[in-house]
Amino acid sequence: MTFAFAFLAYLLLTAGSGTSLIYWSIPEFVAGVFFSLAVAAVTRNFLCRSRNFRMLNPVRWFYFIIYGFGPFFIAMAKANLDVAYRVITGRIRPGIVKIDPGLKTDFGLTFLANSITLTPGTLSVDVDEDHNYLYVHWIRVKEGEEKKEFADTKLVCGSFPEWARRVAD
Repeated sequence: MTFAFAFLAYLLLTAGSGTSLIYWSIPEFVAGVFFSLAVAAVTRNFLCRSRNFRMLNPVRWFYFIIYGFGPFFIAMAKANLDVAYRVITGRIRPGIVKIDPGLKTDFGLTFLANSITLTPGTLSVDVDEDHNYLYVHWIRVKEGEEKKEFADTKLVCGSFPEWARRVAD
């Protein structure tokens, strides 16, 4: 699978380099096969260690694309406006909160943590020892939220956990 993805990426990046094989020259095509095999050989122990191939499901790719151009893009735009407003007005109340996203896999938790970190005003800081909970630095902690055992996940990261479940869990 690593070879196929590397070769596809190589072909996309070198499209238009020749005319022999539609968009590629024969030497370019052979070089793509060689480099893709080299990448697959070097990374075989890193990328496919768990032998879990659920991310090869095209439905998950479709959900990922929908998530990236839909809910994630909208949440990021809103967060940018919110952070700009808070910087201008000085209404910043930062703090670290603990959330329980209810995700089962490390990949799902990593997907969620990356989504949170990419959104302005939030930053994934830590994961507990059991890999169940996330600690998030948040720019607008509500009054009393820091005293709770778990912050309201919807307030901190919106629908991100549901999308992480669809895409990666």
